[in-house]
Amino acid sequence: MREIAFRQALREAMQEEMRRDQNVFLMGEEVALYNGAYKVSQGMLDEFGPKRVIDTPIAELGFAAIAVGAASNGVRPIVEFMTWNFAVLALDQIMNHASKMLAMSGGQFGCPIVFRGPNGSAGQLGAQHSMAFESWYANIPGLKVISVSNPYDAKGLLKSAIRDENPIVFMESEVMYGDVGVVPEEEYLIPIGKADVKRMGGDVTLVSFNKMMKVAMNAADELAKDGIQAEVIDLRTIRPLDIDTIIESVKKTNRLVIVEEQWPFGSVSSEIAYQVQQKAFDYLDAPVRRICSADTSMHYAPNLVAAYLPDVAKTVKVVKEVMYAVK
Repeated sequence: MREIAFRQALREAMQEEMRRDQNVFLMGEEVALYNGAYKVSQGMLDEFGPKRVIDTPIAELGFAAIAVGAASNGVRPIVEFMTWNFAVLALDQIMNHASKMLAMSGGQFGCPIVFRGPNGSAGQLGAQHSMAFESWYANIPGLKVISVSNPYDAKGLLKSAIRDENPIVFMESEVMYGDVGVVPEEEYLIPIGKADVKRMGGDVTLVSFNKMMKVAMNAADELAKDGIQAEVIDLRTIRPLDIDTIIESVKKTNRLVIVEEQWPFGSVSSEIAYQVQQKAFDYLDAPVRRICSADTSMHYAPNLVAAYLPDVAKTVKVVKEVMYAVK
């Protein structure tokens, strides 16, 4: 089976859906003439033309509003943000209009739109360009939130997102666009709202998503050297959350550790921990633990970047503390 880059998987998803449905179009900063800031949309202007691959001004609020209006009138926009750090400027349109359209219209019309782009840190980019936003958008009723970790999931979930009738926030990562993975040539879809067990194990459940899946998988490799078999779950979808897959794993392993790039207060891990203690408290042999980014802004210096982010060593340490805890 062929292997392709993350950016190509995203591009193929958009191309296939634009060929399938003439109502689908792409808009965003530099998506057309420049082939995308990260070359995700390379060649799409040549194939689909300037009416369906549209360069926008540097005005996130403005072009998000255009997309919401378009989606409300029967077409299906894909909006690329150069980074989700800039998309806070468009939050009014995403939160107050796209997410509420179906409810405020009494179910008469929805807002089938995909907002996508890179999320989280990408090295030494400073405090204003390094935030992770999954928990922000997952807090908004009416939105679906997807956060992918590999090319296969990226293509299958983006195709499903484009076909969905709801507004969807689709999180990628700048540092993963060059990642290579197995992606079938034939068409496939991945259902929204279904987590994936990437590695089986019976001692502890590790839950993660987006690029922190690399940390979780590498930590599982290190733990295996010490005889600890971790079951690793990739959430893929943050909202709706597949809590059932997590619960089934916890019932088997009796321990749960969550690795994510969010700030700790009000994070995705906070919600997971709450739901697990509600639904599987009697199965836990140790407290639920998590590894988040530091509760501060991320600064530029490389040693501070390393201190800020979750990593394998921090994850292994917490898992071992959980393993040796007494109920």
